[in-house]
Amino acid sequence: MKHEGIRKLYHSISEVAELTGLEAHVLRYWETEFEQLQPKKNRAGNRVYTERDLAVVERIRHLLRDEKYTIEGARQVLALEAEAGRDETRKALLEMRAFFEKVLQSL
Repeated sequence: MKHEGIRKLYHSISEVAELTGLEAHVLRYWETEFEQLQPKKNRAGNRVYTERDLAVVERIRHLLRDEKYTIEGARQVLALEAEAGRDETRKALLEMRAFFEKVLQSL
């Protein structure tokens, strides 16, 4: 009995290949080229991809196949996006800190 709406936590490399339209050897190659793509391995040594890994694969595929970036160009885009994400997180944390300092002062 298959439950609709329940998403798998982990996917095998063959499932990721099928979901993305890529071949397994391409996924393994991308692991060597992009530090953002590092799926864990289970006890048997098989790769297990999370939803985050799937999103990274899709982003890489989009940059390389749709936007026609080179591997190096895609690496640079991903690095810039990661830096921007860190900046946004830092800003949000500083805003929360200021809020909590105000709350603390009002007590």
